[in-house]
Amino acid sequence: MEPQLSQQVVDTASAHDGPIETDAVIVGAGPVGLFQVFELGLLEIKAHVVDALAYPGGQPVELYPDKPIYDIPAIPVCTGQELTDALLKQIEPFGATFHLGQEVTRLEKQADGRFLLETSKRTRFLTKTVFIAAGVGAFQPRTLKVDGLEQFDGSQLFYRVRQPADFARKNLVIVGGGDSALDWALNFSQEGPNRAESVILIHRRDGFKAAPSSVSRMRELCDRLEMQFVVGQVTGFETQQGRLTHLKVTGPDAVTRLVPLDVLLVFFGLSPKLGPIADWGLEIERKQLVVDTEKFSTSVPGIFAVGDINTYPGKKKLILSGFHECALAAFGAMPIIFPDKKVFLQYTTTSPKLHKVLGVESPVFD
Repeated sequence: MEPQLSQQVVDTASAHDGPIETDAVIVGAGPVGLFQVFELGLLEIKAHVVDALAYPGGQPVELYPDKPIYDIPAIPVCTGQELTDALLKQIEPFGATFHLGQEVTRLEKQADGRFLLETSKRTRFLTKTVFIAAGVGAFQPRTLKVDGLEQFDGSQLFYRVRQPADFARKNLVIVGGGDSALDWALNFSQEGPNRAESVILIHRRDGFKAAPSSVSRMRELCDRLEMQFVVGQVTGFETQQGRLTHLKVTGPDAVTRLVPLDVLLVFFGLSPKLGPIADWGLEIERKQLVVDTEKFSTSVPGIFAVGDINTYPGKKKLILSGFHECALAAFGAMPIIFPDKKVFLQYTTTSPKLHKVLGVESPVFD
């Protein structure tokens, strides 16, 4: 299910004969990219945000919008969608322009020190700074390698669940052994409007890379005949009148059995790909951008990287770490954007200037 967009995040860019001239372009509209808008906004820098997805939120919204997140400071629990909605509300005062459903395909440094960016929709920017907040890059689901099966992609074969109601009252086969496979198998087996007619979980071995509580729950449901678990690998399929009707599953006993289905869900995890970013002349280590820890600059001055896309000694891939990186990157960009302006650290609690920027009234202290 694609999230409902507020008016604020609709692509508001109008047609331009030439490139859009700006101080900052943020590549990626996940939680870290959205918070980069906030940190730049506090310094009175307006940003354009580009994301390949048709909506903001990045990986949390794309892959697990309803799963709980417990490690955001001061928020005991929230979902990926709730976190995204809160961040969008927080950055409303700064009027960022979103360019959604397009990927940055080209980046070139110009003679005047600015960067020319072009997207897959031929939107062009001339910007003083670039902030890459692209998460794990252009992530793609790992696919099930069975010849000919791809013809059912999007009709009976799915690698992610957008609208759970689409799978209600269907005979589902779920393939995988991680958290996503177990979570959806349990979700579609329980009472409720999205319950499937039947659920069969297939994994190549009787061991899982998933939460032990989920595995225990799955085995309980199997014991009660509310779902099934089959050990084996998908090696083929059968069709009838152009529709997928059965999977061929070969077990550890080398016997191939037919498993009936209406819909096949595959959860093999993600294959991160840097995509065009790999061709931008930045220092890369293990598919991640190398940055310093003073201002989170890449090897090219003026290009910063925050969140899961970057690497440095002691790096931890946490959303809260990315938020910290955004603050230092914003301050690191100031000498490039406003070379003659002195910058002082101010606090949103007490600074009248920041209150004005945020559009709030300054509190009166006794």
